[in-house]
Amino acid sequence: MIRVALARAQDQTIAMMLVQKTMSGRAWADLLILSLIWGASFLSVHVALEEIGPLTSVAHRTFWAMLILWAYVAIRRLPLPRSPAIWGAFVVMGLLNNVIPFSLMAWGQLHIETGLTAIMNASTAIFGTITAAIFLADERLTLRKTIGVGLGFLGVATAIGLQALTQFDLRSLGQIAVLGGAISYACAGVWARKTLAGLTPQVAAAGMLTGSSLIALPLATAVEGPISLALQPQTWAAIGYYAVMATALAYLLYYRVLATAGSGNLMLVTLLVAPVAISLGAIVLGEALPLRAYAGFALLATGLVIHDGRVVKAIQHRARRA
Repeated sequence: MIRVALARAQDQTIAMMLVQKTMSGRAWADLLILSLIWGASFLSVHVALEEIGPLTSVAHRTFWAMLILWAYVAIRRLPLPRSPAIWGAFVVMGLLNNVIPFSLMAWGQLHIETGLTAIMNASTAIFGTITAAIFLADERLTLRKTIGVGLGFLGVATAIGLQALTQFDLRSLGQIAVLGGAISYACAGVWARKTLAGLTPQVAAAGMLTGSSLIALPLATAVEGPISLALQPQTWAAIGYYAVMATALAYLLYYRVLATAGSGNLMLVTLLVAPVAISLGAIVLGEALPLRAYAGFALLATGLVIHDGRVVKAIQHRARRA
């Protein structure tokens, strides 16, 4: 999934995030569409993995999305960075925000349900808060954020289940891999803040996907063999969906919602993606998650709401008025 942290690097966008807090009807529609797109991406990855390996799926995802975004940049005639340091930062960003998390989560999906993958992916905001507090001076932990993070971790632990600590099998490793992907997303947020400030978001996204492709294509070839284009139609459909819709076009929609509604409202995507993925997994794949997964998501969602703070502030405001 494309993360709020990358967009935070844009100074102009940050100003809009701080000012605009009200969700218009169009912003709500965009938010719901984005949630549906990303929620369905877990199913499309599952379909693709039936024929290709996790690393090959990542190579396809980053390469085709990269071409689309550079075409968009060219059509809009957006300014390109010339500094070698920026292009080096794109490679690191591609590793942290695409190659590592996409690969770990794709491999994890081989051993756990798509819905559970989406639930654990929602922990990105929790890990992002911890990582930012460690490495960024202006992102200190407050009491409210600490409570939200604590509930988030409790939710993740509940979703995983205690048996994962006692029987260390492929399912347990799959869950750990997905959490590793969420942590990598969080680290990418810090890297973006430190190295990609001032870039146009779409250029930053295209550059990041270029760095991702430079790593993913040779890595997939070395580990899983030459990348074949002779794939089944359903595999191409899945690749087309998660590369074109859930990566390239989702970037553009993401930044539009960010500009009109702000990062706080955009965090609602994290809460909406998981139910979509759970529903599609149940309807299409016949997946049945254990009750602890739903309980864990409820705790995680509560932690994210507290972390966001607006509900807490609204309750406090009403209490003062009363």
